[in-house]
Amino acid sequence: MKQSQMNENPSIAVIVVAAGTGTRAERHTGELPKQYRALGGKAVLAHAVEAFFMEEDVNWVLPVINPDHGELFDALGLEDTKLLAPVHGGKERQASCLAGLEALETLAPDLVLLHDAARPIVASETIAAIKQALQSHHGALPVLPVTDTIKRSFDGARIEATEDRNQLWAAQTPQGFRFARILSAHRKAAKQQSEFTDDAAIAEWAGLDVVLVPGHENTFKITLPQDFVRAEMMIGQMKNYETRVGSGLDIHQFESGDNVRLGGVDFPHDAKLKGHSDADAALHVLTDALLGALAEGDIGTHFPPGDKKWKNASSDVFLSFAAERVLARGGRISHLDLTIVCEAPKIGPKSTKIRQIVAKICKISENRVSVKATTSEKMGFIGREEGLMTMATATIELPREDD
Repeated sequence: MKQSQMNENPSIAVIVVAAGTGTRAERHTGELPKQYRALGGKAVLAHAVEAFFMEEDVNWVLPVINPDHGELFDALGLEDTKLLAPVHGGKERQASCLAGLEALETLAPDLVLLHDAARPIVASETIAAIKQALQSHHGALPVLPVTDTIKRSFDGARIEATEDRNQLWAAQTPQGFRFARILSAHRKAAKQQSEFTDDAAIAEWAGLDVVLVPGHENTFKITLPQDFVRAEMMIGQMKNYETRVGSGLDIHQFESGDNVRLGGVDFPHDAKLKGHSDADAALHVLTDALLGALAEGDIGTHFPPGDKKWKNASSDVFLSFAAERVLARGGRISHLDLTIVCEAPKIGPKSTKIRQIVAKICKISENRVSVKATTSEKMGFIGREEGLMTMATATIELPREDD
């Protein structure tokens, strides 16, 4: 049954639920929870949150995060006047949604949208349909029709029944509700210790009027490792990336010392590299290559060698800065290729360690980093062991800009 009409310009808050640990996706993909994994140059959670920044009708966006993920969230660098300070969620999604709703009570929005962070792509038309439906209903659930034939089995071995797929719908988020109604429903569900898989189920249990609105095929949930491939392709198509290539070359003299640092790895030697910072020529040249691909100058532009601030500085600071600049422009690092030219020390035995360090600094996988070493066949200043040379090529993808 339809409910009373709301005003035409209701205040809207969005809760982005990101308190999970993403066990299924991380089992084969690494340490980061899936909402913090990079996707098209930024974290999955950042995509989900920023989608709502772009919606004119949205007043506030509230992330609900895991208590252990504070540093991960801060590292996203999210900034917008709509963004509220994150609140901590619970062990289950239901508890996290309630925590978000409770945190919004003082703002008392007219409407609230509850969205899973694992759905990085949000369609504006879905939000518009939800808003329209909430003019006359308590809740609105975006759905897609089920197209596969659905079988029911109680033991997982034998078919017991075939469902009528014409009556089945796949639920998505964001799910929209009148704020006071869904807050009350969640509180009641918590007291009853009832467990629900989504907010629409709670609304249904509480007797609220929830209608279906069209969902969007792009708003799928990242659950398994292969879902990242699909999402990456979609975001790439949406952004219209262009490939950029940058190169770098660095030469350092040897001076008196007993250790050479290259790629963040220390090599015992009868000399060290001369330089203002730690003279890590491998990380320096990678920094230059990335900045070149960005057309943002070189390492000296951002870290002047005469500045005392960078005296003896660890060069991972420079490479991290360049990698973060790629992310800040919505880009991604496709490949880094490093070549070290020297007679000594011997690089090969520790090249894998260099790859690991570079990949960690740039927040990319090791298979996107190549490290090679060669000599000058005893020719020139390198052959005389007066110094060494490094070369690098960086391949990145950036959203295409209008000329």
